[in-house]
Amino acid sequence: MKVIQVTMVRIYITESSKLLKPIIQYLQEEAKVRGISVFRAVSGYGETGAHLSSFMDLSLDLPLAIEFFDHPEQVKLALEKLSTMVKPEHVVFWDARANDIE
Repeated sequence: MKVIQVTMVRIYITESSKLLKPIIQYLQEEAKVRGISVFRAVSGYGETGAHLSSFMDLSLDLPLAIEFFDHPEQVKLALEKLSTMVKPEHVVFWDARANDIE
């Protein structure tokens, strides 16, 4: 199997931060990354305390994780802008490999 080097990025925000739409819009329209996934957590803990959901509760302040990957150069450019949109230490990234067309 042929592989390529990529950089994987995960951004942590909460629903109440109202950052989801601007981040997705930036990544899609300006940064033009390959694709984006958003995960909504059922619970989480961070600098603003605990965020929980139950079957009886429909919280609108649950944690969200936005993930994407692309070539390292593409991600580096995206991270420059993201660092102005998201609080420090809420964006993590690491080197990874992805399968490629043979």
